[in-house]
Amino acid sequence: MKLCYTFILALFVSFSAFSQTPPEAEIDARAREVGRSIRCVVCQNQSIDESDASLAQDMRKLVRARIRAGDSNDEVISFMQNRYGDFVLLKPPVQTNTYLLWFAPAILFGFFLLWYVVRVRRKPVKLEPQTLSADELKRFEKLTINQETDT
Repeated sequence: MKLCYTFILALFVSFSAFSQTPPEAEIDARAREVGRSIRCVVCQNQSIDESDASLAQDMRKLVRARIRAGDSNDEVISFMQNRYGDFVLLKPPVQTNTYLLWFAPAILFGFFLLWYVVRVRRKPVKLEPQTLSADELKRFEKLTINQETDT
């Protein structure tokens, strides 16, 4: 009977050890994945995973702490968004204050495409030659005769 209790106790201890926290390798992998989608607020063009700034290091530590606490990746990103604002996201959400950011390139491309099509389809203006008056014709002949004698 003692052996049975020992076996059951060992079984519970082994199951509780597996359910405590995820292994460090999994935490690092999830932290890197989350870190690639969060902007460093100091560097602004790098994720916190790529940045060497001290604030980025603090943000990475915060992400790891939230993952160790049991938050999912989306919950960690949501926490960082609530704490630092939408600017912290490398891919900002589509909402009323970001419409210009999302749709301005497409609108400008459409505008310039329309401008190009209108400009190309426009019929070229045909210039008709004008005849010279008698006075202009005499001056032209005088100039051409003078040039022939000079050469």
